[in-house]
Amino acid sequence: MLEIKDIEHLATLARIKLSDAEKAKFQKEIEPILGYVAKLKEITSVTGEEKQAGEHRNITRPDADVTETGTNTKKIVAGFPEHDGDYLKVKKIL
Repeated sequence: MLEIKDIEHLATLARIKLSDAEKAKFQKEIEPILGYVAKLKEITSVTGEEKQAGEHRNITRPDADVTETGTNTKKIVAGFPEHDGDYLKVKKIL
């Protein structure tokens, strides 16, 4: 069974402040959760096998309409009010 000092330690790790009533409430609520997790561990240890993730692969499609590099850049720069070469001039934000 978890003690109040364990709940206080968890609260410190989570960087939250708990009142004494909240500590007592969490102490009661955490016990059933830990019991459930212990049952799950029992089940996996009895069966002797753990589930493994399947093969991971990246599924992609080829680009259907490939544009030449820089085509859109030229259009954007041409439509911008102020520019210096391929650089766009904007107001200072700082």
